[in-house]
This record gives sequence, structure tokens and C-alpha cells, in this order.
Amino acid sequence: MGQLDKLIERIQPAQELLLESQKEPMMRSATGLKVMVNQQLTSLQIIALLADLAPAGQKQSIGQKKPATFEYTLGVKRYTVSFLTQGEQVRGVICLADAAEPERLAVAETNEEDEDIVDVISSEPEMTPKSAVHAAGEPEINGLLRKMFQLGASDLHLTANHKPLMRLHGDMQELPNQAVISPDRLKKLIYAIMPPHNTAQFEDLNDTDYAHEISGLARFRVNIFLDRFGIGAVFRQIPMEIVTAEKLGLSKEVLDLCFLSKGLVLVTGPTGSGKSTTLCALIDYINRHRKDHIITIEDPIEFVHERKSCLINQREVHVHTKTFSNALRAALREDPDIVLVGEMRDLETIAIAIETAETGHLVFGTLHTTTAASTVDRIIDQFPADRQSQIRTMLASSLKGVLSQTLCKKITKGRVAAMEILFVTSAVSNLIREGKIFQIPSIMQTAKGQGMVVLNDALFKLVLEKQVSPEEAYIKAIDKSGFVAMLKSKAITLNLTGNIDI
Repeated sequence: MGQLDKLIERIQPAQELLLESQKEPMMRSATGLKVMVNQQLTSLQIIALLADLAPAGQKQSIGQKKPATFEYTLGVKRYTVSFLTQGEQVRGVICLADAAEPERLAVAETNEEDEDIVDVISSEPEMTPKSAVHAAGEPEINGLLRKMFQLGASDLHLTANHKPLMRLHGDMQELPNQAVISPDRLKKLIYAIMPPHNTAQFEDLNDTDYAHEISGLARFRVNIFLDRFGIGAVFRQIPMEIVTAEKLGLSKEVLDLCFLSKGLVLVTGPTGSGKSTTLCALIDYINRHRKDHIITIEDPIEFVHERKSCLINQREVHVHTKTFSNALRAALREDPDIVLVGEMRDLETIAIAIETAETGHLVFGTLHTTTAASTVDRIIDQFPADRQSQIRTMLASSLKGVLSQTLCKKITKGRVAAMEILFVTSAVSNLIREGKIFQIPSIMQTAKGQGMVVLNDALFKLVLEKQVSPEEAYIKAIDKSGFVAMLKSKAITLNLTGNIDI
């Protein structure tokens, strides 16, 4: 008899038993989550408990922390058990295999006998890897998302009359063993998971954004659009596990920005450059090291923050508020210490963000700019000419730092961020006030001891560490002639058509 049987017996149709590292076992239903046992489980305990249920062919797979899905029979009922991993975290999801199960089980209260489930067992039998299949009753598109997740891809692209494609380590590749998706089938796949508001928005504007979550696996930022082939979609994977500032390797000088009492901190870069991941790491760092109130305004909500030392209220545009500017204006009446603006996309939002930073709040925001200096120009240029002098003065006092990043393909696999870092010192502040933005890169070059980094130096460091090829770094460089000179100083020959001679 499996050690989880007492909890598995309580699963009703449309419910899932969730086991997650460092959390109590919970039952998920349409009404929310219910803690079933008041004891947190470790990753090893979850592995042992699920291996106890698994057939011989799956036990070793689970023991090696490889994703697995299998069926488990208890009495006359069959259950689908999914084992999922993300970094050091593991998750187990158990639900009824037959979505049409007629009998509803009574959910009893937790009793002392349930504590037996945390007894850890060890088992290392033979195994044969088996592809995971999505649990009965969930949307069909989740099967594609699970496959993309297991392959380590960052994005899933669906276009009518095409096979599904994924972005793996920066390159577009076909999702294996998939047929061409017809327009009608693709529409059904997408509409099955589209919230009603987004359905109306899409039918009105032919574009919409929202978040989709597969419990126990990952969240996905979704964009639905219309093109010449018909309906299309892009799913960007948002890991369930927050990447910490320490794992990202953010410098002490960057982390010091998290302890500011007021000011504006911007994370910038092109689409898909990892801005959300960096911002998430900074908010998580604050959540662990300060005792404050954080309000995030996002479209949609991407990373979900649990309360640690801070109270965090996450608001989604079009769901919890109408616009970024409305939410930002309202935030001033909600007693925040830190405000995160997911996207500073219009003049009104930018103006309110600067005013919020000036009135004693720490504001984090994003812009689609490629360098620190161009970020300052972009903000000022958003305003009419007769207001630009005033904005320069306000920005000179409120802007505290700009992190501009771009993702580069690694030589092995995966991607790594090259980050340009600007801290607004008194010298930089004077340049902003006087409108001499073009001189900021020179200040950054001479202030490396203060933690400032120009993009070429960040790229060159990645080349010297053999993480990124010289060609890839050259492509990402803004000042290409300057970057070539840096390569020549270390006798690194750039060859854009063949091998590299180092």
C-alpha cells in the first residue's frame, strides 16, 4: 500500500493533489487550494513518495529527477501521477485518470495518520524513460507546452498551416513528431484556454496578451495575434522557480539599488532579453531582505511572488486595473514602498513613474532600449519640447540606475545575458540636467571602479571566459568598431564566415 493512499483516496473529480518542495501537501480545486497535511515536504521525500507509487519502469526515472507520468490504481479507481522538475525543485501532481468519474469522494479532515506520508523510502530499480502525457481533462494545448518544457525551450510558436516550432537555446526548431496544424484546429486549441476578456479583446483588436498556467509545471506568457495564415500564438515560458539575484550573478553595486528608499531604477533591453527575469530577481531580493509593501503592475502577471519578508500585491492590467497609468496613480494611495511597473509604454505612465519616484517611493520599470544612454534619451524624447527641460531636471534627481541587457547564445548551449550598468552619480546627474547625454558613455568608462559597465566590456568578458563566441558578441555589440579593437588587443581574430582563430 502506498504511503500517499490516504490522501489519494480524497481526490474528487476536477481536483488535484499537489506535492511541492518545501510546501505542505495541498488539494487544488475550482475553489482554491486546501492544505492537507501541516508538514512541509522536501524534494527527497516527494521523490520517495512518488517512486513508491510508480511502476518498475518509472521508479529510477523519478529517482534521477527526470519528468515522468504514469497511472496508479487504488481500489477501483485509476489516477494519473505526474512528476515534474524545475532546477532543484520537484513537484508531484495526482488526479483522477477518468475525468468523467461519476462518484464523488468525501473529503475528510486531516488526521494524525497522514503524518506517515513523510516517511522517506529509497528505491533504485531499473527504468525505461517514458514520454510524459498530459493529465485527463486538461486542455489539449497543454500537451504541446509540456513537450516544449521538457525539451528546455523558452518559447512555443504556433502558426496556422505550419508545424509547431520552439525556440531552443536561441534558435527556432520544429517541435518533434508534430503534424501541421490547420487554422480551425489551432483556433480551437487557443480558444480553449483564452479568458473571456481576452477573447473579446482579440476579436476586437486582433491581438491580446494573458498568462496561462499548468499546475505544477510552469506559467506561460501568451500573445495571440492574427496574420495572413490566420490565428497565431506565442507562448513564453515563465519558470515556476524564481531565479535569484545570486544565481544571476548580479553585482553588489546592483543589489545596493534594492535598498534605496526612493528613486527610479530601469531594466531595459529588446524583447526577449531577460528583463522580466532580472526584475523578478530584484523584487525577490527585496522580498527576502526588507520588510516593506511591494505593488507590481504587470500585463500579464508573469512570475508569482510568495510573501517572505514583504507584503506583495500583484495587479494585472485588464484584469485588476484598466491601464498601467491608472494602477500607478492608484498605487500612491495604497501605501507602497516599492512599485514595479511592468512596462512604461506611454508618456502618461512614464510621467507618473517619475513623479512617484520623486515623492519618496522606489520604482522599478522597463523600457525597450538597447543602451543606458539611449534610455535617458528615450524618456526625455517622449515629452513635448516645452516640458523636456523640466523632465531632465526631474530625471536627474530621481533616476538612480539603468540596467541594459541583451541575451547572447552560449558556445555550449543556452543563453547568457550581457549587461550594461549605469549608476546615476552626481556627474551623470549633471549631464542629464544639462542635456549632455552623449557624454554618459565616457563617464561610464572612467567609473568602472564604482560598478559601472559598458556593453562592449560585458561582451568582451563573456568572450574571454569562453562563454560566447566572438561572432555572437560582435553581432550584439552596438559600438562594433570599438569591440573589434578590443578583440585585436587580445589577438582574437574575428571571422564572421568560418572558424575563429584565437
